[in-house]
Amino acid sequence: FKMCPGRVLCKLPCSGEKEVDLAVQSAKAAFKIWSQMSGMERCRVMLEAARIIREQRDEIATMETINNGKSILEARVDIDVSWQCLEYYAGLAGSLAGEHIQLPGGSFGYTRREPLGVCVGIGAWNYPFQIACWKSGPALACGNAMVFKPSPFTPISVVRLAEIFTEAGVPKGLFNVVQGGAATGQLLCQHPDVAKISFTGSVPTGMKIMEMAAKGIKPITLELGGKSPLIIFSDSDLDNAVKGALMANFLTQGEVCCNGTRVFVERKILDTFTKEVVKRTQKIKVGDPLLEDTRMGALINRPHLNRVQGFIKQAKEQGAEVLCGGDLYVPDDPKLKNGFYMRPCVLGNCKDDMTCVKEEIFGPVMAILPFDTEEEVVERANATKFGLAGGVFTRDIQKAHRVVAALKAGMCFINNYNVSPVELPFGGYKSSGFGRENGRAAIEYYSQLKTVCVEMGDVESVF
Repeated sequence: FKMCPGRVLCKLPCSGEKEVDLAVQSAKAAFKIWSQMSGMERCRVMLEAARIIREQRDEIATMETINNGKSILEARVDIDVSWQCLEYYAGLAGSLAGEHIQLPGGSFGYTRREPLGVCVGIGAWNYPFQIACWKSGPALACGNAMVFKPSPFTPISVVRLAEIFTEAGVPKGLFNVVQGGAATGQLLCQHPDVAKISFTGSVPTGMKIMEMAAKGIKPITLELGGKSPLIIFSDSDLDNAVKGALMANFLTQGEVCCNGTRVFVERKILDTFTKEVVKRTQKIKVGDPLLEDTRMGALINRPHLNRVQGFIKQAKEQGAEVLCGGDLYVPDDPKLKNGFYMRPCVLGNCKDDMTCVKEEIFGPVMAILPFDTEEEVVERANATKFGLAGGVFTRDIQKAHRVVAALKAGMCFINNYNVSPVELPFGGYKSSGFGRENGRAAIEYYSQLKTVCVEMGDVESVF
């Protein structure tokens, strides 16, 4: 693998009806074997997969950086999160159980937690390998099979995950990968032998998947977009708050669904905070993502770069002030001159009704908005169709808990941001989707409950 900015890395054929059916049937056959194994047996195989990922961490991270454009530093973190995810669900696999309920007269009932069958995972291009692990970890732990479709912009690293699962000892075909765009995704969602769909991506695509799933009465998990608020109170640790704002806006070139892109700053510290954020943003090193000191790599492709640039142009037309960045960046290395680079951008003089404040940009663009009171900022923070995440920086712990309780968002942070341990459920409210990735909560979305009622005496009949 090598960096090829602006050039085609590889070409893959899209999976059509025949390939999708083969993948689903193969997974269905593997499911019969995997679902009959004990939780502890599944645990051992998943631990082996986690071990292989951990052992090949640097190689997979390099592949992911070339796949996606993010810095190698971030890619390594993604791979660490990935093997930790498989370890976590391996640990849960042996503990999955129902319950026994005593009924009158010695009768009793019990529940069984059973797998769904063949699950479909559809991933996004910002965290290709990690999203595949977030979806396959709980799915496989519960005894399911999975057919996974990565984004056509990042097709490579998930294939390596499929190879690793096979090396670890899962039944052949248990985790299959199909390649393609919307047409392939539609074939997966409409396949009669698919039991569940888990999608990470945009709101419009999520709506279409929901419509298709409804026709087959298939359960779905949707992890969609966001326009999350980050609230900085004047009593916060300023240095920590600035670091939090950078983490909330510029990871993976700003291409993160839960980014805190609406940064509400209490007016009395607005100037001080803004000055420090701009100073540190200007120091972010943009360039070759494979270099150890690079902190921001390239955006995913030319159309997306143009879209982000369009948002910044529109923001200026609507009265926002570009305090730094927002322009295209051409690295000194001539090999990188065709890359999709831009300087991270901070927008000041923003208003709630501006397009850059209302719509998800999905690029390295931070909008700063002043506020005066707690009540006011909570109301403004919630005035959005999205509800994926939210953050609060303050030294007042009572205020912190009070504000996050009032935020209509599924993932909230206090004095940090964009920390997603696999132990904690992740997902949104409102148009940001429903269902949860990670934590014990994900088990609920990859299994179904069967109730058994056992009569120990004569049937009490009304006939």
